[in-house]
Amino acid sequence: MNYYIGIDSGGTFMKAALFNAKGEQQGLTRVSASVINEKQGWVERDLNALWGNAVDVIKQLLETTKVEPTSIKGLSISAQGKGVYLLDKEGQNLGHGIMSSDSRSLPIVKEWLEQGKAKEIYPTTLQTLWTGHPVSIIRWIKENDAERYNNIGAVMMSHDYLRYRLTGEVAAELTNISESNFFNSITGEYDKALLETFGIEEIWDALPPVVKPQQQAGKITAAIANETGLAIGTPVFGGLFDVVSTAICSGINSSEDTLNYVMGTWAVTSGISKQVTQESYNFVYGHYAVDNEYIIHEASPTSAGNYEWFADYLGENGQINHQQNQALVEALDPASSSIYFVPFLYGSNQGLGLKSGFYGLQSHHTKGHLIQAIWEGILFCHNIHLERMRQRFPKANRLKVTGGPASSPVWMQMLADLTGMTVEISDVDETGSLGAAMMAMVGAGEFASLEECTQAITNSTSRVEPNPEHYDIYQKKYKHYQRLVQLFKQFEDEIDA
Repeated sequence: MNYYIGIDSGGTFMKAALFNAKGEQQGLTRVSASVINEKQGWVERDLNALWGNAVDVIKQLLETTKVEPTSIKGLSISAQGKGVYLLDKEGQNLGHGIMSSDSRSLPIVKEWLEQGKAKEIYPTTLQTLWTGHPVSIIRWIKENDAERYNNIGAVMMSHDYLRYRLTGEVAAELTNISESNFFNSITGEYDKALLETFGIEEIWDALPPVVKPQQQAGKITAAIANETGLAIGTPVFGGLFDVVSTAICSGINSSEDTLNYVMGTWAVTSGISKQVTQESYNFVYGHYAVDNEYIIHEASPTSAGNYEWFADYLGENGQINHQQNQALVEALDPASSSIYFVPFLYGSNQGLGLKSGFYGLQSHHTKGHLIQAIWEGILFCHNIHLERMRQRFPKANRLKVTGGPASSPVWMQMLADLTGMTVEISDVDETGSLGAAMMAMVGAGEFASLEECTQAITNSTSRVEPNPEHYDIYQKKYKHYQRLVQLFKQFEDEIDA
């Protein structure tokens, strides 16, 4: 039997999973991935510590599964998108990795928006402007750390860096680099004019060659084989953006009748299409793992991470009792309280700089009301993205949901009732690792195509149907929520003036 390893480099954990050629998980290891917050708005990772995490999960996986290393026919990595992981001109680490949730470049992005650069670049990049984009971060480095900027030898993202450490080969993977604002999404190549637009043209030669997700990008070296226990020469494939990995595992395709909902730290709604269409709203397009297809997605850090943050306040010893909380919310009438929660602890989808908060608390409210409001607020943020995406995907009538909340029947019923759409929940827990392993399977020739691989690796799905009696109730509160957020925005504008 052939085996494949999928590594998932996420915001909280580094994971490695072993799968057989049927997509059956044989083992999983994980370690916490630390984050460095030296200054307000800075979110970084020590690159050697990140690499150490990868080594640890690989070694533990091989030890616990007892798999023969030579039977592992490929390895691939799924990781968070965007951010910047730099090498110097000698191929050594150049400072900490800067994650996509870093916001130090906010003044630069605001200035670019005022200058009309978002409108200028969109026809080429099919991207918006954002603090987590590599171009924004690199421009900040140019303005604030000239020595570091002048020594940039390679610009990579998280999975590119880990792949480099495994193989010694520098490359940038397509699904991630296509959303960097370095990349012309129409021609499928880097575009020097974009770097000139952002005033960072000096790094042109530091942009690595692009590899596709299923393309072999290198092999395990002798030194890394000794360090990890992998066999020398094990193929390492390009990998993919974690949003793409989740979409693959959800089973959505370019039929455009189904959307993928990711509920984690980030609220992500995505769909697949073969077309780039002209819309009144500038949708974000990235290259998908299938040739000539795009993943279109809306995202913001406004999802279940907000609920998890409240474990310190609503849980016992920092732990959430999910079953108890479900029961508390289930006992309440839908959208019946006066409490609103704005889930902007990590960022907003309604404007730069907005903060989180509750509104409408009164003395009779209980813990259950607070949890219900948190869940509602998170769903309302998702719904803002969904409303936009349904303009682009008018045929969509199903949501395929992944992430922690998918295990909550009460929360999923709330989602179905709010949207009026059928909610489908896959039994795949480790979408990052499985998606990465599937790309390795295709790259190694286990399957002729991703479509063939997806059809072969089938997963059971549960379904939640909407209750039409609750739709208007949720929509009314949703509209009130939107009005409240606009008042929050007005308040922020006034105090910043």
